[in-house]
Amino acid sequence: MDILKKNPMPCLDPLVRSKNFEEVNLGYDEETAIAEAKRCLHCKHRPCMNGCPVNISIPDFIKYVAEGEFEKAYEIISQKSALPAVCGRVCPQEKQCESKCVRGIKGESVSIGRLERFVADYHNANDALKPVERKTNGKSVAIIGSGPSSLTCAGDLAKYGYSVTVYEALHIAGGVLVYGIPEFRLPKAIVAREIEGLKALGVVFKTNVVVGKSISIDDIFTKYDAVFIGSGAGLPRFMGIEGENLKGVYSANEFLTRINLMKAYESDSRTPVKRGNRVAVVGGGNVAMDAARSALRLGAQKVYVIYRRSFEEIPARAEEVEHAREEGIEFKTLQNPTRIIGDEKRSVRAIECVDMELGEPDESGRRRPFAVEGSEHLIDVDCVIIAIGTSPNPLIRATTAGLDVNERGGIITDDNGKTSRKGVFAGGDAVTGAATVIKAMGAGKKAALAIDEYLKNTDCKE
Repeated sequence: MDILKKNPMPCLDPLVRSKNFEEVNLGYDEETAIAEAKRCLHCKHRPCMNGCPVNISIPDFIKYVAEGEFEKAYEIISQKSALPAVCGRVCPQEKQCESKCVRGIKGESVSIGRLERFVADYHNANDALKPVERKTNGKSVAIIGSGPSSLTCAGDLAKYGYSVTVYEALHIAGGVLVYGIPEFRLPKAIVAREIEGLKALGVVFKTNVVVGKSISIDDIFTKYDAVFIGSGAGLPRFMGIEGENLKGVYSANEFLTRINLMKAYESDSRTPVKRGNRVAVVGGGNVAMDAARSALRLGAQKVYVIYRRSFEEIPARAEEVEHAREEGIEFKTLQNPTRIIGDEKRSVRAIECVDMELGEPDESGRRRPFAVEGSEHLIDVDCVIIAIGTSPNPLIRATTAGLDVNERGGIITDDNGKTSRKGVFAGGDAVTGAATVIKAMGAGKKAALAIDEYLKNTDCKE
């Protein structure tokens, strides 16, 4: 093998996978995992760990993989991560731990994410879940939402000895991991297994509970000593252009929720989505890639990704963009929608776009796009999916006194997740707006430590 290059990830053939929702990446086998682990240089200063938001001891777990000690590798990972099988699949390692890898200076970095996935999958296939014996400290914490920040916080608090109850508004726990990420990228059985692991620690899950409607924060404080809000960012953003109320226009949030959670792709689904023949997805992030690739699997003959900046600036993971292109999705970069045009039945007929030019960098560090005058043109489509971001849901902040929020609707916290209300902590997308799974997990870990410190040193009942 070429030690300067990563061992490739086996994948389903694009012509096959674009017609089903089976997982695209097939994972390393034992031999390939060991070979990839042996590429690690085991640097003394461990720069890869600086790129990990949950601070996994990366060189240590890779050392055990190289030795074929896969369960020991899992023990190392699980000390810091409550969701290793998830993170190994969806985290942007190329921008985090792998970007710091010294091996990547002359060649390609070690494939840390693929090795994490291998270790987690090996453990899940070979180890039966058993209840964990632990001592409880007599104090309890309520967790609102069951996405990555909440699951991480719940797992850590359970290990610290707290009685933990997770309240989830939907009928299935997992948050964005189950409603937002498609089966072909993150099988729901993987998420369910990780949640079962938390239940083995003693975490209790209560679904179909909408905090702010069926129960309030004040109600919760009559039963618990502290609260963590990890309710995510489920409020979709729209562009504010003409035609967004036409039939066949979806937010990516709704489109993906119907597909991922309600199986809208099944022929007898009670919550179907429009199976467009020509679909436009507006946006360039991972959610846009998920929506575009899902539309293709629903039977679309043509799928466009419309993005206002250049191809080099698309924020989605490089692997997801590569997979989308392999599957035949067409990228229309340096274009921006100006209106959506309907027919006599108020159904989508076309989307009007304008060409864009890039100017000087804006506050994000990317070059700001400007419309080219007189460049308007039409793209014939019958379905439009808006994937330009989401904001925190306003329900909890609107029904909870003493909770400060910023102009974007995010809950204001200190660096450790402490909010303006005594005993209430928050983290993940409810604070930052839409971000990555692993960053949400990092916030959950920090909050768990802060809650532990708070409950140890405070008379916390209000």
